[in-house]
Amino acid sequence: MRKHIFTDAQQIYDAGNILKTLAFDIGFDLAGIASASKADGFHHLSSWLEKGFQGEMDYIPKRVNAYEHPSSILENVRSILMVGYNYKHLVNDENNTGKGRVAKYAHGRDYHEVLWNKLDQLLEKFQKNHPDCKGRGVVDTAPLLERDFARRAGLGWIGKNTMLINKKAGSFMVLGALLLDMELTPDQPFIKDHCGSCTACLSACPTEAFIQPKILDATRCISYLTIETKNEIPHEHRSKMQDWIFGCDICQDVCPWNKKASHAKDWKSWHNPDIESLDLVELLGMDNSTFKAKFKDTPHWRRKRKGILRNACIALGNTGGREHLAALEKARLDNEPLIRESATWAIEQIQKRSL
Repeated sequence: MRKHIFTDAQQIYDAGNILKTLAFDIGFDLAGIASASKADGFHHLSSWLEKGFQGEMDYIPKRVNAYEHPSSILENVRSILMVGYNYKHLVNDENNTGKGRVAKYAHGRDYHEVLWNKLDQLLEKFQKNHPDCKGRGVVDTAPLLERDFARRAGLGWIGKNTMLINKKAGSFMVLGALLLDMELTPDQPFIKDHCGSCTACLSACPTEAFIQPKILDATRCISYLTIETKNEIPHEHRSKMQDWIFGCDICQDVCPWNKKASHAKDWKSWHNPDIESLDLVELLGMDNSTFKAKFKDTPHWRRKRKGILRNACIALGNTGGREHLAALEKARLDNEPLIRESATWAIEQIQKRSL
């Protein structure tokens, strides 16, 4: 879906529309412009942090003040182009016995690299006509409340599962931003909330991570547990993690807006079907060099071997049978304490089910 908004001012000239057109030509599915003022949801972030919902994500409170205004990223910033990049695609769910599930955005190359490259291209093309304009492209590693600015740019509303939802594109999108020190005509903010009385996402969460609509306790979220947690995963959450080993799509899969959304048109350019789901026994047999060769350019590399193999052990503890005990016994001898502990837990779970 492509979002074009025309105003009377465009009858003369509107650099903003040229920028959005360039964004669509490069491959972005959504594009809208927001004014670069104080973030609308900064007070929500502060409240969320006070409750400790960020868990081990220490980088957020350490730079919390930077989230208040995008000038912390680009001095003299005046406008922000927010873009959405669709990654919705069909997943082969057949014969997944002994496999670990992976969130859809991680079924290919690291999306940060994909979006950074596109944003750099976009800025370069725009600067051909506006050589004095300075800009910076960011993709969720900079202190910017992307969903707040995406809503302000007219791209959608923030759903009960805290995801940005667009009526036609759904929520299976990664967001990017291009900050510019140039004044552009902003788009109309998205005001309405189209979730209505639906609570499918809240009810479907296995770990009950949603304290209330639009408030997520990240420390209970499967995505957080499999990616952000660097240490042992709390025992009270392990059995609820099912067979997820990197991220989780449950709250998006059940969203009615995603059932209507179109599939990604540019996905094949960075998709890798070999990592849609991962053989858990194969994972447990990987040494560091084998793991690096398979995952170096993917999102999995962030959690490194010990984190992914920890998750693989827990997935086998939840779904495996006696035929998986040999691989887990070998993992129990691994040099990494994190893997050893998780393998021991998994063996105990399988043995209990076998009684």
